[in-house]
Formats: sequence, structure tokens, C-alpha cells
Amino acid sequence: MKSYLNLFDFKQKVNYKNEILAGLTVAMTMMPESLSFAILAGFPPLVGLYAAFIMGLITSIFGGRPGLISGGAGATVIVLIALMKSHGLDYVFAAVILAGAIQIIIGLFKLGKFIRLVPQPVMYGFVNGLAVIIFMAQLQQFKTVVNGQVSWLAGPALFIMLGLVLLTIAIVVLLPKITKAVPPSLVAIIVVFLIVFFFNVDTKTVKDIASVSGGFPPFHIPKIPFHFDTLKIIFPYAIIMAGVGLTEGLLTLNLVDEMTATKGNGNRECVAQGTANIVNGFFFGMGGCPMIAQTLVNLSAGARARLSGIIASFTILLIILFGAPIIERVPMAALTGVMIMVAIGTFEWVSFRIINKMPKQDIFTGIIVAAITIFLHNLALAVLIGVIISALVFAWESAKRIRARKYLNDAGVKHYEIYGPLFFASVTAFNEKFDIAKDPNEVVIDFKESRVADMSGIDALNKLTERYASVGKTLHLKRLSNDCRLLLKNAEAVIDVNIMEDPEYLVAVK
Repeated sequence: MKSYLNLFDFKQKVNYKNEILAGLTVAMTMMPESLSFAILAGFPPLVGLYAAFIMGLITSIFGGRPGLISGGAGATVIVLIALMKSHGLDYVFAAVILAGAIQIIIGLFKLGKFIRLVPQPVMYGFVNGLAVIIFMAQLQQFKTVVNGQVSWLAGPALFIMLGLVLLTIAIVVLLPKITKAVPPSLVAIIVVFLIVFFFNVDTKTVKDIASVSGGFPPFHIPKIPFHFDTLKIIFPYAIIMAGVGLTEGLLTLNLVDEMTATKGNGNRECVAQGTANIVNGFFFGMGGCPMIAQTLVNLSAGARARLSGIIASFTILLIILFGAPIIERVPMAALTGVMIMVAIGTFEWVSFRIINKMPKQDIFTGIIVAAITIFLHNLALAVLIGVIISALVFAWESAKRIRARKYLNDAGVKHYEIYGPLFFASVTAFNEKFDIAKDPNEVVIDFKESRVADMSGIDALNKLTERYASVGKTLHLKRLSNDCRLLLKNAEAVIDVNIMEDPEYLVAVK
């Protein structure tokens, strides 16, 4: 029973007022975004709302940390647009189910820990790029469609939209200075709604995006042929969707960890995401992942427990079932203003303050990640390229640190004391330290301050041994760490090196 209680974090102190108000605010900001992305992908609008309800509910209860909000996110929907156009909605549902299964496998095998490999410059680039995307998405609300042509608002329509957005931003900024008893975002939405309603202001509302009225998510088995050709079609989309969802989710989880000074469970979040996506595929949802904008709205409203996410999910369901006539009249200007403030809050402004103190390679990495995030909208690719660049830079810098101290002892034996790791990038510099022609017949390499890290290092030692042997000289390896000895022992079938037994290493291989 104790573990069951811990699963749902019932022991956590809950501020019910903050959780309920935050949940209502999150629902208001999540609905137009889910609708917009569903329409963008060519899905029925309700498919986006069902995804927001299902993803939000399941991950709020079973997810890796309280406060994290999931829904029908654009990052995962964008992956599925091509599949929707080529094969239709049932193939999309099948891909979402398969993506969920992949995410569960990743969570069960505890592979979520690899998010630790994402360096801070990549995090800066990812978050800043995402903030720009959130902001740019709001500019679409300043456009209108006339005779099938998309154009910017002009005249009174533009001034009304701009004025309501600025009013929303002003309330979000100024209200916390007066009181923190209620979420400023929710107050801003209500105030703007009342102004538009009572003064009959002609402006764009949620209804102009799509109808949000419907029933409970229906159970639906995707109508697709169950054979290998179908798997070949959906698998590439599923694996990319799973990767994008987990990347954005785990990075968002890390961001919340930093903001709340708490620790989430990445592997548990993977399983929860996967489960939610599988349920999505069977209940007419487009799938999704954690949404950084809504998560920040949730946290800024004071939520720290799981209840806010549950409230947000059931609010969306109740709106679908009963509240559509009211919600459809909410001005888009209010939601746009809230999301603009979220974009401003998401951006890591500290990265500008410390940019002159960061290494040039870190600045370059952050800019590349942000650019890929903004222009390609591919978060997984952006993070992957950022990690690769950081890894290559680290390897290069580590390779330059290998050094050798040389001396002859009283017996005429040449000693090389190596400092720094011996691995693929440092092999060339390592080989340049030795003067085989001039060295005496007995040579010792001391690894007290070094270690052999990979097969390239092993191969370098093997070839160096052979080069000394070819001129009648003997090379010995001294004071290898236990893991290096094990590495060399495992490769003894393909190499021939002389490891000296040292009194300091009583557990050396006999």
C-alpha cells in the first residue's frame, strides 16, 4: 500500500486552490493550441482535443513528475502530417500506437537516463528556439482569411486585436505585484472575455478556429491491413514520433527539475507517455507529449502537484461535452497574450548575460540547436546534432590534453609517464611522444595518470609494442587501472602487449 501511495504522490502537500486555478488556466491555453495543430495536420478538430484530454490525464496520474503537462503537442503532430496526407487517419492512429509501444520499451529498459548526455548549451539552444516558435505561432492570430487568401489584419480589426493582447499582457505582468492569490493568466482571460462579451467587441474567438463540441472519445481500432507492408509504412513515423516526444518530454522534465529544485523520474515519464499514446491511438486522439509552454503556465500559476494536470484534462472533457458554447466565445487575443508571456518566460535570457563568458564552441552549439529548432521544427534532430557537436568538441579538447613525462632511471630503462586519456582522438598525439629509434632496449609506459578508454587506444598500444619489437626492443605497460587491464585482457586474442606486474596492484591479472 505504501508504494501505491507513493506512485500517486498522495503524501505531497497540495495547495488545492492553486492546483484548481492552475488547471483551469492550463485548459484554456491548451485547447486552442491542440485545435490549431490538429487542423494544421488535416485531422478533425476534436482529434486534437481528445489528445489533450487523454495525454493530460494519463501522464498527470502516472507521469515522471508532478507539474508536468502533456497534450496534443505540435512537435509530435508535425511528424505525422506526411502520413496523414499519404495514407489517412487510421494509419496515423496506428503510428501513434506503435510510437507509444516504443516509448514504453525505452522506459522499461531505463534508457531515459541518456538525457543526462545533453549539455547545457544544447539546453539553452533548445529552450530559446522553442520560445521563438511559441512566439511566432502567436503571430498567426494577427492574420485572417479573405476569399481564400491569407492576409494580415488591418484597420480597426488589427487595433482591437493588438489592444486586447496588450491588455492581457499588462494584467499578467502587473497583477502579481498586487496579489498572488489567483493565477494572473486566468484573470487576464476572464477580464478580456468579459470586456468582449459585454461591449460586443468584434474580434476573433475560439469558434473561429473550430468547433469544440462533441462526445466522449470513442473507442476505435485502426482500420489498416495487418501485414508487414503496413509496418514498413508506419514504423519510420512511429520511431521519429517516439524520439521527438521523449526528447521534448525529458528536456521539459529536466527544465522543471531546475525550476522547482526537485527530481523527476525520466523512465517513469517514458512509460506514462507511451501508455497515453497507445490509448490515444485507440480513442481517436492524435497523440502527443509534454508541452513546455503549458507546463510553464502551470508552474507560474503556483501548481506543484499532479492535481492541476488532472483538473485541466477533465476541464477539457467537460468543455467538449457541455461547455462548448461558452468557451467558443473566448477571445483569441486573450489566449495569444498569455502564450506570448509564456514565450518570454521560456526564453533563457541568462544565456545573453553570460554569452561573453562562454567558450566559443558552446555559443556555436547553442545557436545551431536554436536555428534547427526554429527553422526545421525538429526538436529531436536539433538536440541530436547539438549533442554530437558537443561530443566532438569534448573529444578534440581531451585529445589535446594527453602529455608524457620522460626520464631514464639508474638501470637505463626509459620511462614514459602518460597524463590524459588514451582514446580514438588522442592516439595520434600519443604516438608522437615516442622516439623508438633512440630509445634504449627497455621501455616502460606508466599509466598512473592515464587510462585506456577504447579499442583505438588498445590498437595503438598493440602497434606501438610491435614497432618496438621490430627493432629488438621491449615495451612494458605499468600501473594500468583495473578497468584498463580488463579491457586489454578481453582483447588479448587480437593484441600482444606486455603488462608489468606492479606491487601497488595486488589484484592484477596473474
